Amino acid sequence: MLLLAVDTATPAVTVALHDGESVLAESNQVDARRHGELLLPSVDAVLAEAGVKLDAVTGIVVGVGPGPYTGLRVGLVTASTFAAVLGVPVHGLCTLDGLAYAAGAAGIEGPFTVATDARRKEVYWARYEDPRTRVGEPAVDRPADIAERVAGLPAVGQGARLYPEVFPDARDPEHQTAAALAALAAERLAAGADFLPPTPLYLRRPDAQVPKNYKVVTPQ
Repeated sequence: MLLLAVDTATPAVTVALHDGESVLAESNQVDARRHGELLLPSVDAVLAEAGVKLDAVTGIVVGVGPGPYTGLRVGLVTASTFAAVLGVPVHGLCTLDGLAYAAGAAGIEGPFTVATDARRKEVYWARYEDPRTRVGEPAVDRPADIAERVAGLPAVGQGARLYPEVFPDARDPEHQTAAALAALAAERLAAGADFLPPTPLYLRRPDAQVPKNYKVVTPQ
């Protein structure tokens, strides 16, 4: 097994290579505006560090979100393209599940909350009973609207850091890592678990939309 994992659903542009037992190499860069510029060079750097060629990869792992439209689709398109070219499967995982898994590695046992920045003064979030067990589906809300539902729980993710009045017990990790996503995928593959399709989990309409009621100019 040799898994190439990528995730661009958050400001972190993150790539990792995993052999089914451990991470061989990884790259993590936080830049919300440069997903398209950073992802492929990061893949090249990770493969070079591990000393393997792309054609040695046996599966692609990708975070499907939730996340903002533009950044999220960079990772998904790249993952699907690699899978098609190599003729290998692509395994989709919820980005929040990757953060929850990493939280477990950092010592959180549960219950807890994962919250990432959704912009527009909102967070993408979900509650977890433990690092492998999500309660319900991911959602997008204003932090104040979910304050009672997350009260008293530790929280991880950048969203928790941005709104300390709602998430006073914010802990690491702050950002997603493909290393955690790959480790979770390897564990799920070994258990014969299902994966999500490599399609985006947006939860809301894109930030960029076609203007409404614009004036139509007809040539004379």
